[in-house]
Amino acid sequence: MALVWLPFDPARLGDVPAGLEFDTFGEGEPPTRIEEVEFWVPHYGFTLPYADLVAAMTSLKVIQTQSAGVEHVKPHVPRSVTLCNARGVHDAATSELGVALILASLRGLPELVRAQDRHEWLPKRVWPALADRRVLILGYGSIGAALQRRLEGFECQVVRVALHRRAGVHPVDALDELLPTADVVVLLVPLSEATHHLVDAAFLARMKDDALVVNLARGGIVDTDALVAETATGRLRAALDVTDPEPLAADHPLWSTPGVLISPHVAGGTTAMEPRMSRLVRQQLGRFVAGEPLANVVD
Repeated sequence: MALVWLPFDPARLGDVPAGLEFDTFGEGEPPTRIEEVEFWVPHYGFTLPYADLVAAMTSLKVIQTQSAGVEHVKPHVPRSVTLCNARGVHDAATSELGVALILASLRGLPELVRAQDRHEWLPKRVWPALADRRVLILGYGSIGAALQRRLEGFECQVVRVALHRRAGVHPVDALDELLPTADVVVLLVPLSEATHHLVDAAFLARMKDDALVVNLARGGIVDTDALVAETATGRLRAALDVTDPEPLAADHPLWSTPGVLISPHVAGGTTAMEPRMSRLVRQQLGRFVAGEPLANVVD
């Protein structure tokens, strides 16, 4: 019997193949039979030291994360263990928040909410619309595709960019010519050595005046000091679900920089996550027991 270590009740998975037994845990609780675990699904906000746990899991064969990003796990995974991410699980939730942040920033919802708190009826003004805007999605994968589908009804133009060229998708080295034409730039690239501070002072300087940068990826993609410098002048705006550092200290300048909207890394944490994650784990366990190739394997 293969031992599976889960952070939730296995009944959530529905029918699972024979040949499995389960141990469940709360956040911060290791299993009592850690040396027998073969298939591990870490907690979504897992905080235990990965290196120590993986070293103790002498029978471990698979780590199935609940996040799409795996930069916090990957350095601790030995070659004998297969690492799989949650590609597809967070597409709906993250793309929803992407649309919400874009619309809220363009239509001035934070300013309107503050005015409501003051019981103040603001004078009429012309707000920027999403319609007729050019939205550049940097990191066009499954979440980027989901975001594009949701943007299609807003009568805007979507430009797709990825780290490597493929049909209908620009390579990242085309950014020099693309950035000055974009009204909104949405960041969805994974965090790696190659993408750390990809959005630096030079990147931001190439963006057009009054453009909006939306970070749905990882805080480390953006040079925070450079972003503060550009947004503090009012030249650019930002909508950030992730920041660097994270969480932000109460006195961090991003909190009070005009034109910056911040949500506390909540893109994937919706009611859409549980059924999609359960379906993925159930399918992965079926493949695992059958000896079939797993999905979402991280190289």
